[in-house]
Amino acid sequence: MNGHETEVKFFVRDLKRAELRLRELKAQLIQPRVHEVNLRFDSFNGDLRRDLKVLRLRKDTEAKFTFKGPSEAREDGVLRRREIEFTVSDFDAANQFLEALGFIPVVFYEKFRTTYEIDGVHIMLDELPYGTFVEIEGEDIRILRRVADTLGLHWGTMVKAGYHALFERVAGKFDLDVSQLSFKALQSTHITAEDLSIIPAD
Repeated sequence: MNGHETEVKFFVRDLKRAELRLRELKAQLIQPRVHEVNLRFDSFNGDLRRDLKVLRLRKDTEAKFTFKGPSEAREDGVLRRREIEFTVSDFDAANQFLEALGFIPVVFYEKFRTTYEIDGVHIMLDELPYGTFVEIEGEDIRILRRVADTLGLHWGTMVKAGYHALFERVAGKFDLDVSQLSFKALQSTHITAEDLSIIPAD
């Protein structure tokens, strides 16, 4: 993807119910549940983070480089940001490439993701170590809102922070390494919506 990313994110208590609703709506399954590993890179000085930019290497069914620019708020609080993404043939070589350029991995995070498509938008069902979420991505905010309504998600509860930013809210409280958002690291930690300062949308 090269252009701009426009998406809304919701924290949900019942991800299976959201998926059942998508199936009832005849949404197309475009990516069955897959384990996803992400490495976020930055300079030694943290220049990208300071400029609200993201440089990421991701591996699921393939490996991808992604750059994201700073978020811009659109109407209804929906976030839009520049995104450049392309596939690379070798995850480990891509990792070494970034490190050779002077970037260092600063965050590891993982999730399981299932992706559907309906009305020209993508709906991602995400399972994070601290909870489950629905992301809806497309260009037309009216359609994003209609899909959210159809899935029974309350628009006003949208989450306006990224997954790692949410983790930063609680890592200190639970004495967790903020650079390791993994299922293993959080396996004995129970984090609630209240801890994350978010509200369930379902």
